[in-house]
Amino acid sequence: MKVPLAWRILTNDKRRTALALVGIFMAILLVFVELGFFYAVPRGGLLLYDNMRFDLLLASNQYEYQAQPGAFPLGQLEKVRSSPDVAEATPIYFGVGKWKSGEGGLWPDVFMIGYDPASHIFIPDSINRQTAVLARVDSVLVDSSTRPFFGPLDTGRVVEIDDSKVTIGGQYALGTGFMGLGVALASTANFARLFPQRGSTIVNLGTIRLKAGVDPDRAARDLQKLTGTGTRIFTRQELDAHETAYWTTRTSVGIIFGSGLLISFVVGIMIVYQIVSTQVGRQLPQFATLKAIGYRDRALAATVSAMSLLIVIAGFIPAMVAALGLYSLIRQKTLLPVMMSEMRLLAVFAAALGMAVISALLSVWVLRRADPADVF
Repeated sequence: MKVPLAWRILTNDKRRTALALVGIFMAILLVFVELGFFYAVPRGGLLLYDNMRFDLLLASNQYEYQAQPGAFPLGQLEKVRSSPDVAEATPIYFGVGKWKSGEGGLWPDVFMIGYDPASHIFIPDSINRQTAVLARVDSVLVDSSTRPFFGPLDTGRVVEIDDSKVTIGGQYALGTGFMGLGVALASTANFARLFPQRGSTIVNLGTIRLKAGVDPDRAARDLQKLTGTGTRIFTRQELDAHETAYWTTRTSVGIIFGSGLLISFVVGIMIVYQIVSTQVGRQLPQFATLKAIGYRDRALAATVSAMSLLIVIAGFIPAMVAALGLYSLIRQKTLLPVMMSEMRLLAVFAAALGMAVISALLSVWVLRRADPADVF
């Protein structure tokens, strides 16, 4: 009886119910978008690491986040290589230079990553199949996501970075993340020529690959003792937690999108409460009649809960479809990895159910006025 009666009440005033559905649709869609950004921003910060092969990461103790890792002497990696647990340790160099070949005379910053191509630390095949290109003198690979105002990224084009001329040897598909608007890869030798003031003795990161069967947590503790207090050893899990905490607690990301989630949740509750309580108030004589013929408050409260659930479910389905389209647009325009996952879908559905439950509890108070002696 609860669901059919709830349906009849909601469809009695179709115009009012339709307006409520638009409101709850927007509230749930906003939850999808805010949650998508909330999780996508840390993943964008981890984009480079997610596309690299390593078990442990050696960084400076001044490490902030991916694009600001600090630096340490190359000799620290030699200590790491001496460990019997380590199979390979590769230095990674970061630098920022002026791309003096942009469109319209622009000189945008380009984020340069230097490494040994023979180490094959990157996962994308678009990089690994071009290791010979990287080995050429004054040759670089440019990320295909580099913004258009950098100019054509055609293979063979000669561009100027700072005071050096380099040749674009090809493109690769990885993504720029939060490293910059343009990113390029170079061999260690080419990187040193681009940034002669720092050479190759100062390293930004060191990727560590362990021998088969070595426990990463134990190896991290041992290597930390070996390298001392000037560096920090991250396991994959620790690195993920550090980057996520940085973007969600030390930047405005957590405040903006966390607040947006809370606001959209409260707005959804208010919308559902307004339509349900209004409908209950308009149907108060009918509810009083049901009480008079023997229906208990529990049964009437179940009807109100069914009304809330019907509104939320009816708004959730189109909001989910719209969110898929918005996620695709956001990925295209911002290059952030905003993806729909089963966990995200369940999280938003749980939030929608929470809206329904809370609004139903608030609306049940209106039923207390449905006393047959008072109404009639």
